[in-house]
Amino acid sequence: MDHAAEAHRTDLMTITRFVLNEQSKYPESRGDFSILLSHIVLGCKFVCSAVNKAGLAKLIGLAGETNVQGEEQKKLDVLSNEVFIKALVSSGRTSILVSEEDEEATFVEPSRRGKYCVVFDPLDGSSNIDCGVSIGTIFGIYTVKDTNEPTLDDVLQPGKNMVAAGYCMYGSSCMLVLSTGEGVNGFTLDPSLGEFILTHPDIKTPKKGKIYSVNEGNAKNWDEPTAKYVDNCKFPKDKAPAKSLRYVGSMVADVHRTFLYGGIFLYPADKKSPNGKLRVLYEVFPMSFLMEQAGGQAFTGKERALDLNPKSIHERSPIFLGSYDDVEEIKELYAAHEKKN
Repeated sequence: MDHAAEAHRTDLMTITRFVLNEQSKYPESRGDFSILLSHIVLGCKFVCSAVNKAGLAKLIGLAGETNVQGEEQKKLDVLSNEVFIKALVSSGRTSILVSEEDEEATFVEPSRRGKYCVVFDPLDGSSNIDCGVSIGTIFGIYTVKDTNEPTLDDVLQPGKNMVAAGYCMYGSSCMLVLSTGEGVNGFTLDPSLGEFILTHPDIKTPKKGKIYSVNEGNAKNWDEPTAKYVDNCKFPKDKAPAKSLRYVGSMVADVHRTFLYGGIFLYPADKKSPNGKLRVLYEVFPMSFLMEQAGGQAFTGKERALDLNPKSIHERSPIFLGSYDDVEEIKELYAAHEKKN
């Protein structure tokens, strides 16, 4: 690769240009979706800047309140939540917002309503801020049935009904990964331009990977198929090489690596968390949507993750997502377990 030539490229595909190009394929489009995305992008840039300054600006310490999940809120969580709520409401394109940080859904006042609902985790992995590990924002977008009368049913839909999903990872670089249902594209923030540039077009996750990602500290509480699968990763029966374990503990970082290098990310149900730990609407669904768009699979231990029908906005679910063949393997273990019982 000619890095000198790359450094002086003038034909840059920014995220704005990319979204407008996509919009031009739909002559009937009024640009509402493009406007909504530009507000999400602005929120991501703001949070990226705040994350980078967190240590200096004393934004790291606890905010003193506990959020709806019973986790102590960090100042950056609170700030990120406010930034996204304000950005989404001011877009004039949303009717309902569901945030990990807020117990109740936010219904936008009638004069500023639009046809979209956004579900999001403003700062996933925030307990890792202090040690410099990658953290991120995860979001999913639905359309409302009736902008005059939006109801919770508009967001309590299966993940397969999402019109778009994405995440922004704040790490060694700031990267936004987005799908509008036609493949997955990755954009990296160029700090000198203040623009997200297309750096990873049409991301496809490898069909089979060499990495598994799970919190092995919970192993004593796992069910039989999960325990068997992880055992197979470490001690393969067919003389294949063992898989490597990589686990950051920040969903965005672990799933991002899975997208690029393949493998499987597991957060199973266990005796301690019988319904799993990750939230359906703004963690499981967006990541499953992206994974399927990249050619992988997402499974709950019972069904395809995107077929789940959530009953409450903070519902949890087990999740196994990643390379097609790796997820297929764990599906077979669950099917055999089901048959046996």
